[in-house]
This record gives sequence, C-alpha cells and structure tokens, in this order.
Amino acid sequence: MLFRKSDKAAADEEYTEYVRATMDRWRRVAYLMAGDWDRGDDVLQQVLTELYRKWNRARQAESVDALVRTMLMRRFIDGQRLGWARVRLGTELPERAATEGMDLTDRLDLMTALRQVAPRQRAVLVLRYLHDLSVEETAKALNCSIGTVKSQTVKGLEKMRRLLPSPVSTR
Repeated sequence: MLFRKSDKAAADEEYTEYVRATMDRWRRVAYLMAGDWDRGDDVLQQVLTELYRKWNRARQAESVDALVRTMLMRRFIDGQRLGWARVRLGTELPERAATEGMDLTDRLDLMTALRQVAPRQRAVLVLRYLHDLSVEETAKALNCSIGTVKSQTVKGLEKMRRLLPSPVSTR
C-alpha cells in the first residue's frame, strides 16, 4: 500500500523549497532596503512568516516572486513609517564581496549614500536599478502610481548625486 503525503506536508515542502531557492536574493534586497543586515533580516523574517501563513493562496499567484517583492517593500516602508528603532550594534560593514565590475570603494560610497535616501525613494531605487524592475513593475510592487515611481526616482537619484563624492564606475 502506498502512502501519499498529506496536502499540508506537500505545501510545507513546497514552501521550504521556494525559500531555500530564493533566500539569498531576498536577503540582499532586504539588506539594500534597510541599510544593514540585521534590520533587513528582521523585515525578511516577517515577510517569510506571513508568506508561510498564506502559502496555500500565495503559491497559486501568477508570480510568487512578485508577491514576495511586494510584501517585502510594503513591510519595509511600514516599518520606516512606524519609526522603527534604529539600533546599530557595530560600525563596520559586513564582509561581502563587491559587485562584479564595481570598485569596493565605489560600492561602499554607494551603500552609504543609499542609506541616507528617504525610505520610499530608496525602495524605488532598489527595485528599479538593483532589482531591475520596470517603472510599471515597481509601481505595482509598491502599490502606487507610475507617476509616483517616476518622481521618487528623480528625487532619489538627485539625492544620491549630491551624496556621492564622484561618479561611481561600473566597469
């Protein structure tokens, strides 16, 4: 006699596989949004917990990645809006490899400037330029208008230009 996994066990296994396959990517996005690994991990943990609770519905979505991206951005922005406590346990950045083709100094300058941009603008910049979404996809992820994405992009880039010491080289 063959035993079939229960629907709950199968759903749990599917959720676990999804998280294992995408965790590194979502962790990087959360870090870029929050400006540090601890806050990014907190946001991501909240999102993954919520995703687990809603997994039966979430796994039927057209794109689970788009759903998680939206949840992540909304959770981050909500945390900023609610005055999330800014506790820094250390002053050094974590040891991470620099982006391929980008000088480490340029990367550090970029991350420092990104931390100083307003949360909504930072969310737009991360989605548009680091997560490679279109204006329309970014608007959908943040549940805002295309015009808002465009204006927040302009404001965020202007702030980044003022904060960066010189043009960042990409090659």
